[in-house]
Amino acid sequence: MLTVNAPAKLNLTFEVLGKQPDGYHQIRSVIQAISLGDRLTFRVSYELGFRSNLPDWSAGESLVSRAAQLLRVTAGCSEGAIVEVEKRIPLVSGLGGDSSDAAAALYGLNELWKLGLSGDKLLELAAQLGSDVPFFLHGGTALAEGRGEKITPLPAPPRSWLVLVVPAVPRLPGKTGRMYASLNARHYTDGQITERLTDVLRGGGDFSASLLFNTFENVAFTEDSELRLYRDHLLKMGADNVHLAGSGPTLFTLSSDRQQAVDLYALCRQQGMETYLVEAGG
Repeated sequence: MLTVNAPAKLNLTFEVLGKQPDGYHQIRSVIQAISLGDRLTFRVSYELGFRSNLPDWSAGESLVSRAAQLLRVTAGCSEGAIVEVEKRIPLVSGLGGDSSDAAAALYGLNELWKLGLSGDKLLELAAQLGSDVPFFLHGGTALAEGRGEKITPLPAPPRSWLVLVVPAVPRLPGKTGRMYASLNARHYTDGQITERLTDVLRGGGDFSASLLFNTFENVAFTEDSELRLYRDHLLKMGADNVHLAGSGPTLFTLSSDRQQAVDLYALCRQQGMETYLVEAGG
């Protein structure tokens, strides 16, 4: 038996530089793994099967099963396994849960089946599964470029506490594609916002929430959107910054003061919001 942790992530910056001829968007982003995570357990079996503690999780709709099949085809392997996915990361939330689980599946099954595939080969397979998957083979803090598959590790930011709120809005598959489709040239940037944050991380400058950026907020926080109502409500509750996690709908606020984060977390819970208190950096 083998157990692999699969952390969630936040995009501390997320810039879209433009749209490529192949239809994909070119991005620059600083991605940060956080303490919230899933856990995958792998057991040798005669067949390949998947289980989860979450009734709404479906192996057929998850990248985990695709990762396993891709690994088998690539390695010419017919081994089986039972993969148990213990979900803590909310589904379709902008926190990268399915991508992280897929990376954990690549790593875990490569070990369980003793395939001996190199880290570079696993990164190549990860990029075939999705733009976020390569990051999770690294974890920590990293710069993502290209479609998201070009990963450069970065020094971690100072230890921070984050309050995550998952708004009670529909969470539909394919939302990332719809968010990209909603962008236009006015929402494209030149990568300087991300470069400013990477300079701070590499040079030990003052890390603060003012460095955070997500271009999807331009289309998520429109005047009549539910996400904007949630954001404004969190600000009224005392959050001094509120950002969209990836393509959403999760919102997060970052604080260097643990007690401030704990107090906001408690308030959100009292109001019945799906809320998580997590750590990052350090």
